[in-house]
Amino acid sequence: MSDQTIRLTTAQAIIRYLNAQFIEIDGERQRLCGGGFGIFGHGNVTCLGEALYDHRETLPLYRGQNEQSMGFAAAAYAKYHLRRRFMFCTASAGPGTANLLTSAALAHANRLPMLMLCGDTFLTRLPDPVLQQIEHFQSPALGLNDAFQSVSRYWDRITHPAQVIQSLPAALSTMLDPADCGPAFIALPQDVQGWTYDYPLALFAEKTHRIRRVSPDADEVADAVALLRSAERPVIIAGGGVQYSGAVAELTAFAETHQIPVIETIAGRANMLNDHALNIGPVGVTGSDSANTVAEAADVILSVGSRLQDFTTGSWTAFAKDARIISLNAARHDAGKHLSLPVVGDAKLGLQALGAGLSGYAAPQSWTALAQAERKTWDAYVADNIRPGNRPNSYAQAIGVVNALCDPRDRVVAAAGGLPAEVTANWRTLAIGTVDVEFGFSCMGYEIAGGWGARIAQSEQEPDADTIVFCGDGSYLLMNSDIYSSVLTQKKMIVLVLDNGGFAVINKLQNNTGNESFNNLFEDAPTIPQPFGVDFVAHAAAMGANATYAQNADELGEAFKAAKASEKTSVIVMHVDAYEGWTDQGHAWWEVGTPHITSHDSVREKHLEIEASRAKQRRGV
Repeated sequence: MSDQTIRLTTAQAIIRYLNAQFIEIDGERQRLCGGGFGIFGHGNVTCLGEALYDHRETLPLYRGQNEQSMGFAAAAYAKYHLRRRFMFCTASAGPGTANLLTSAALAHANRLPMLMLCGDTFLTRLPDPVLQQIEHFQSPALGLNDAFQSVSRYWDRITHPAQVIQSLPAALSTMLDPADCGPAFIALPQDVQGWTYDYPLALFAEKTHRIRRVSPDADEVADAVALLRSAERPVIIAGGGVQYSGAVAELTAFAETHQIPVIETIAGRANMLNDHALNIGPVGVTGSDSANTVAEAADVILSVGSRLQDFTTGSWTAFAKDARIISLNAARHDAGKHLSLPVVGDAKLGLQALGAGLSGYAAPQSWTALAQAERKTWDAYVADNIRPGNRPNSYAQAIGVVNALCDPRDRVVAAAGGLPAEVTANWRTLAIGTVDVEFGFSCMGYEIAGGWGARIAQSEQEPDADTIVFCGDGSYLLMNSDIYSSVLTQKKMIVLVLDNGGFAVINKLQNNTGNESFNNLFEDAPTIPQPFGVDFVAHAAAMGANATYAQNADELGEAFKAAKASEKTSVIVMHVDAYEGWTDQGHAWWEVGTPHITSHDSVREKHLEIEASRAKQRRGV
């Protein structure tokens, strides 16, 4: 060691480096890493745990109950902070790390930064085979952690302490890059974690990061402007990238200046307030009749910050076959999808450049008026759809009650099952960026864990607002332990458990394709002779939460008011009908595989009906 170096273990160097990283957000300098989620085992407790202990004040470590839910919480934290801050997750070697695979895939699909620091087998191999080691007979270098290469944007295995000098900056650069953003995985062999090296002190000097903004190419902008000027029926698709770029104001100004209707993706669900005159509603499979009508009639579509997944495009049937698509996206991969005219660059700078080139253009008033009339019709449908007492208890009724009583700053979290569609269709946005519907990976279990991670982030910025989680009984049964985490850490959530007796939305899909109900609802599972309901109230109370049961929407409203007034996590349970009460309008075609031959007439008829809609499907790459 010299005046320019310091001797540290590999683990100590990693944590010391993370502790020295900052980011500038809206002129304010903040710590880049908000801390981490950790479950210790033999693969990470002795070395990485020792290093984390010495930085426990500046890098708080939240003790998770399940590694998968830790990853979900980290993803939700990053989403709240618009990818400008992240959390790390640390897990032991073996099954602890394996549990992170699903959450890594979720972060990868949603382009969210998350750093995974996971134990690995010994580099020396002297004690092999060690506890929980997966042995590959033909390749001793291959292990469980290699599975993360397919669900990580950056992956490395540290085999020498000096590699940290290169690997950590590269991991952070990936996580902060608007085009390549996603999870980073670093495998840490148990012996290497404790090995020492004389690191340059410069590695640990405080550094302030800034998110790169890439200006779009002038020729691509010019081509897009020329196409937009020719448009008689233009529409803007606003994706999640609008918020990540901080381009909400630019999107709104661009739409208002040129009087172009705006339709939102699931990830971009809160890009515009509900009552904005140019907000025509959510588009696609879980969308609105208003947005889908406009999308189908549009001749030029400007997609901003969207990866154009199948729920947005209706498996590429939502737009006319001869409609032209312009895709403004920081990621080249997304900008060129389906023969789009690409504009590769930052959404804020791209909208400014397009606006400058489009000076003097406005969409025909008749087109904008048509779109607005469609939105009024949709609003009337939603108002009736969420009305208590209009039918048996439904998701839509619960959403309407909460929407009417919540604070505009409250954050809404939903994920897999029927609730993403119902929230997307029926929620009325009260404040920008307040809706987190995880449908990039459609991952059951994200709801409560993601709510906990979102609340950790929210408490840093808006401690007086609430995090509201909509969760079905299926997702609750899959992963609920972070109710306990939220109580322990005093990170309050309001969790609505809407119990429909199983996987009701998949049962609906099963029925809609001509099949009989089978193995989705508990009452239709052939291996369950006497189905019974779970006492979710008692279960949540056992984890320390306030818990109550609501018979109907009115009681739900009173319970929600009490939950708002409490400083403690609250769980409200209400039964909803598995068959009636679904939002039955606003859907686009969605491609699912159906049997080409079957002995069931109803399945054959539905197959032919579904295939008939394929004629509308765009062909592309």
